[in-house]
Amino acid sequence: MNEASFLVCWPRARAVRSLPSGPRLRRPPPSPRDCSKVATAFAYVMTDMWLGDSDCVSPEIFRSALGTLYPAFTKKTQQDAQEFLIYVLNELHESLKKYHRRRSCEKESIPRCCRKAIASESSIVTRLFEGQLNYSIMCLKCENCTYRNEVFTVLSIPIPSQYKCSLQDCLQCFFQQDTLTWNNQIHCSFCETKQEAAVRASISKAPKIMIFHLKRFDILGTMKRKLRTDIHYPLTNLDLTPYICPVFRKHPKYNLCAVVNHFGDLDGGHYTAFCKNSVTHAWFSFDDTRVSEIPDTSVQTATAYLLFYSCQPFSIPIEKCKS
Repeated sequence: MNEASFLVCWPRARAVRSLPSGPRLRRPPPSPRDCSKVATAFAYVMTDMWLGDSDCVSPEIFRSALGTLYPAFTKKTQQDAQEFLIYVLNELHESLKKYHRRRSCEKESIPRCCRKAIASESSIVTRLFEGQLNYSIMCLKCENCTYRNEVFTVLSIPIPSQYKCSLQDCLQCFFQQDTLTWNNQIHCSFCETKQEAAVRASISKAPKIMIFHLKRFDILGTMKRKLRTDIHYPLTNLDLTPYICPVFRKHPKYNLCAVVNHFGDLDGGHYTAFCKNSVTHAWFSFDDTRVSEIPDTSVQTATAYLLFYSCQPFSIPIEKCKS
């Protein structure tokens, strides 16, 4: 399945079905024409998956369209599914954002407040997948504290153990306080010189669909390895309360809806996916052209690479006008 394995995860999320179909469909694209081809190809894949009568659907046309922008994905070698996912999210966001801008210009009867909202940087992609981290940075000498925000669509989290751990262990490792020393010191505006600092991250905006990238590939100098840690992740009620700023705890709990698995090592391997049908709530395994229903107990594996969680309760984001 290679890097396109995550595509089967998308249609299992109810909100993804609200993406425009046909030709309507953070990285600027080389040209609007190529970008619209990517969005159109993606829309056709989604349509074939949900409305087609074939036993399996090939994403080759979509992969080829994306390959015109990123030639590395046209090669028959292994590519990283997480990088592929980020590129796809970026391209779809650019296309949908431009589409809504164009539509707002064509409809002169739209209220001014709506025109401003439509012409913003928002899209169905950002409303579903975009979250925000807040970093508090405290100078250890004068204790002055500054804050910095960082937008994310995929959260890459470290694996603290080589053999066995839980997703909560990974999250605690990511969100624990870190100390910046030596070459990593920050410039303190109050001390007017570089100082050691304590840094802690928290989630200031939790996305409706949270994607975790488990950092299994580790490169230290010339040493390369894949961490085969057995990571336990919950299928329901993942609680993110400890990591979300108290005033922003709108969607603290999440349910697993899809998993991308990786078999092999850094130089080669194979991707598969587990997806939960949002209508029947049954889990399915996708391995190239082989699709089969699996019990809940089979969803937990030591090969998980990407985890897709949807918030509770889940609702399709709707663009609203502000008065």
